[in-house]
Amino acid sequence: MDSSKRLLFIYNPNAGRGVVKNHLSGIIEVFCSTGYEVTVYPTFCAGDAKNIVAKCVQEYDRIVCCGGDGTLNEVTNGLMELDEKVPCGYIPAGTVNDFARSFGLPQNMTEAAGVAVSGEIFMSDIGELNGKCFDYVAAFGALADVSYETNQSIKNVIGKLAYFLEGVKRLTSIRKYSIYVEADGEIINDDVIYGMITNSFSVGGILSMSDEKVILDDGKLEALFIKAPKNVIEIQAIINSLMSGDTSCKHFYYRHIENIRIICNEEIGWTLDGEFGGAFTEVNIKTHCRCIPFIRPKPAISKN
Repeated sequence: MDSSKRLLFIYNPNAGRGVVKNHLSGIIEVFCSTGYEVTVYPTFCAGDAKNIVAKCVQEYDRIVCCGGDGTLNEVTNGLMELDEKVPCGYIPAGTVNDFARSFGLPQNMTEAAGVAVSGEIFMSDIGELNGKCFDYVAAFGALADVSYETNQSIKNVIGKLAYFLEGVKRLTSIRKYSIYVEADGEIINDDVIYGMITNSFSVGGILSMSDEKVILDDGKLEALFIKAPKNVIEIQAIINSLMSGDTSCKHFYYRHIENIRIICNEEIGWTLDGEFGGAFTEVNIKTHCRCIPFIRPKPAISKN
């Protein structure tokens, strides 16, 4: 074995249904079979993954993260503190795994481990909200806090359906926010019930972005704000558009942006990659273009 090839494997033993514990041997065998000397680090508390990455990841040639999107978010924030960033593979083990969907990663953990050590490097854009980075979404309002407020035991049993059921409960008490937005020179001033800034093709495993202009490495993020509905008919129109991925809905503001500033006269709670990201009256979001070397599957070779 070439001992100069060193891999740091960080995993969250509590992610999803805790299934990673049953796959550890197979995952590590995949790593070792490709010539890596592997260091295994299980996370113990919030912030653990970020700290270990920022502290010692430069001693390694590759990092692989296994857990939910929140665990990956910590790894990303750790990497963003470094001048030189090592390639990062991801083995999804959470409940929804939006990031994995966008990058075409296998749901099978052993197959995902293979991609993590033999896939291609893709320099992905990253968003930053008031100093905190996010891989694929920053959101507020109706449905935004469903992922981190949904009971973990329920998520473990029924998976994505738990998010949907929790979201339906919220529809009976929709709250609106009066926001002022500056987005790449444009100004928006309106009442909204939801807002999200994304670099993803899906959010929450339910909302899908079908716009062909969504590109993960173009230096732009996608901003979507849902106007406050005036009646049940408008609520239904909004739901239909969200489920179909129709961003042209007249009840939406949808923009491709590099930077955005959002102000509200009350604190708004934000979720970053499915975890609570803080409450603010003003947020400034910017794009870091092609700054994290994630690993994704190599494109299939055409037989033609």
